[in-house]
Amino acid sequence: MMVETPPLGRFQYQRLEFKRWVPAFLSSHKTLFTVLWIAAFASVFVWQRNVVGGGFAVFWRVPMRPMPRLRPLAFNLTDFGGVGDGVTLNTEAFERAILAISKLRKKGGGQLNVPSGRWLTAPFNLTSHMTLFLAEDAVILGIEDEKYWPLMPPLPSYGYGREHPGPRYGSLIHGQNLKDVVITGHNGTINGQGQTWWKKYRQKLLNHTRGPLLQIMWSSDILITNITLRDSPFWTLHPYDCKNVTIRNVTILAPIFEAPNTDGIDPDSCEDMVIEDCYISVGDDGIAIKSGWDQYGIAFGRPSMNILIRNLVVRSMVSAGVSIGSEMSGGVSNVTVENVLVWSSRRAVRIKTAPGRGGYIRHITYRNLTFDNVRVGIVIKTDYNEHPDEGYDPKAVPKLEDISYTGVHGQGVRVPVRIHGSEEIPVRNVTFRDMSVGITYKKKHIFQCAFVEGRVIGTIFPAPCENLDRYDEQERLIKHSVSQNLTDVDYDF
Repeated sequence: MMVETPPLGRFQYQRLEFKRWVPAFLSSHKTLFTVLWIAAFASVFVWQRNVVGGGFAVFWRVPMRPMPRLRPLAFNLTDFGGVGDGVTLNTEAFERAILAISKLRKKGGGQLNVPSGRWLTAPFNLTSHMTLFLAEDAVILGIEDEKYWPLMPPLPSYGYGREHPGPRYGSLIHGQNLKDVVITGHNGTINGQGQTWWKKYRQKLLNHTRGPLLQIMWSSDILITNITLRDSPFWTLHPYDCKNVTIRNVTILAPIFEAPNTDGIDPDSCEDMVIEDCYISVGDDGIAIKSGWDQYGIAFGRPSMNILIRNLVVRSMVSAGVSIGSEMSGGVSNVTVENVLVWSSRRAVRIKTAPGRGGYIRHITYRNLTFDNVRVGIVIKTDYNEHPDEGYDPKAVPKLEDISYTGVHGQGVRVPVRIHGSEEIPVRNVTFRDMSVGITYKKKHIFQCAFVEGRVIGTIFPAPCENLDRYDEQERLIKHSVSQNLTDVDYDF
């Protein structure tokens, strides 16, 4: 039995034609659809980026890493009234939180979590048995108005404020007589907002020495890791008369010009210290090991000793990548600097001192150094004549001895070596081995020496100065120098 099929209505006919047309359209317009899909995706991405304020959108945002608990008890800054809007002053919130942690000493201390946000604050003090944890995208901001920065007595080994007589400004984050302190995080930032300070310093509008960003004094068992420090008003990280300090995986930043005295890390009269895996680009020395200034440092009598510096990338267009001195009157010894790259800098590694300093610099080892586009590679300078006052003793001369350089390489170096000893401060027992540095200035005397005694083991490039004895690779004497007091230092290039 045949069933009669009703004729197609107008709507059904159109739907059938649409079904036939779609595959053909999709096939012939595949490229167009691809372009439209990409455009739609991009527009959604841009819209959500604008809504979120620079981050990824709802379904693309990577969740913030949870802050681990590193102490028996942990607090959030918001628990104490903190507001991370970049405007609200959070000094009291920090103080209340740290006071609470100070009461937990017998329970193993406490942890203060600083969540994502911009946390404006005046200077505050840490306590013992404390972990300060900065979350990802957390920024502690130093208030720019100096009236909020307390004044402190001068450092005893300096005699008076480094820039002005009398009191000095304290640091943004400060600690004294502490034990067991950790400053860490998911690479959160402590920002000193130093621009105002630098401008006032240049205009001579400050009446006291500027304060560091982070200063720990007379303390032990300190760990600073996985954070960024930037734009300090003065020295960035200043451990003073401390023992057992580790600084690891820290980024330190300041403008390479017009950011005066923004040293990266200044170990000062410190003992048993490790600085490793850091990136430093600042407006003064990347690292400067110190131990007091002239007669005040001699009287204080605390050396810097047993310091290991390794695995760094450093830039300093104003000063040097890694320095010892010039304030070294308490003595500096047993320092190793290894696996360090210094790039686009004025100097790479430098020792600086002067008559009046007293003290000593000895047992210093440099290994595996790389210089890339550096004006002067290795520097020893003995006439860095800057003194706290007229009370220094010019007859108090430092002793410089037992300094070795092994595995020194690089390119684009104008003067690879400049060792400028003097008759009153000769440099003794210097050793060079395995050195090959590409030079940019083809002048004969680019390995410069004055009043230096030491040796070269094997063949090095460029050719060493005549002041040094020559040994073969088996450390057998080939030629003994009779010209240790020869002077061949030229500062004109």
